[in-house]
Amino acid sequence: MELQPSRHVQVLIQTVVNGLITGCLYALIALGYSMVYGVLKLLNFAHGDLYMVGAFIGYFVIRWFGGPNALTIPVPLLILIMLALAAAGAGLLGVAIERFAYRPLRDAPRIAPLITALGVSFVLENTVLLLFGGFVRSYSTSSFISLSNGIHLGDLDVDSVEIMIIVLSVAMMLSLRLLVDRTLLGKSMRAVASDREAAEMLGIDVNRTIALTFFIGSAMAGVAGVMSGLEFNSISNTIGFLAGLKAFTAAVVGGIGSVPGAMIGGIFIGLCESFSLSYVSTKYSDLIVFGILIVTMLIRPTGIFGQRALQKV
Repeated sequence: MELQPSRHVQVLIQTVVNGLITGCLYALIALGYSMVYGVLKLLNFAHGDLYMVGAFIGYFVIRWFGGPNALTIPVPLLILIMLALAAAGAGLLGVAIERFAYRPLRDAPRIAPLITALGVSFVLENTVLLLFGGFVRSYSTSSFISLSNGIHLGDLDVDSVEIMIIVLSVAMMLSLRLLVDRTLLGKSMRAVASDREAAEMLGIDVNRTIALTFFIGSAMAGVAGVMSGLEFNSISNTIGFLAGLKAFTAAVVGGIGSVPGAMIGGIFIGLCESFSLSYVSTKYSDLIVFGILIVTMLIRPTGIFGQRALQKV
């Protein structure tokens, strides 16, 4: 009888760990939503598909170096190359999307770039479908990374991949926070977000700042895609849709346009999803997550860290 409470505690801790892992991935994607919205007031619904593209880049890197069962390079170097190429590939794709899809619509009514973002999302999803097919592919992580390493206490299991996801995600989020707060680029981002025309008059290169914002946000989504592939193994051309919606929910809950809000919102949504899976039902996890979005919009539309926009007169 004395072991029963201990087991409940282990299940609780495992649920929290699972929520943190999922939440970190949502937070990395949500940061892209918040950065772009903060600078352009644009909801980039194609952002989730950059996460999907990053996952595919990681998958093909594994194949290029011999496949999961016959790697020709050390695993740490493989993971480094996967993350670097996914970040670069998704980042450059994000810059291209901004240059050719969003920049011409910068002064158009808001509905125009919103519809364009949805169109770009469908283009990316279906391009991957045409190029690589719609079947599910597997990273087969356990074939080249030992999942026995990590923390294993009774029912509590935190393998090496999950530890890497948490550590790397937190490091990236803190680095982004420092970049926004303490660098010249960060000051330029905040200036453009506050008033684009005034920033341009002060000599800030608005186009360069916006392009770099897209690159950084998209790169983080690409890295999240690789880490998701390593953790959950299965990837397909459709994985970006639901992940993007949940990351958008995280950004709204945290306060869209707020970097710390995206971090806290992502982890909060991850924890809510994990607890609903463990203690409610797998059938209702998505319902609970999107229910949180509706409640947030009704009670506090600006989110936890969001502020009401000042009206120019």
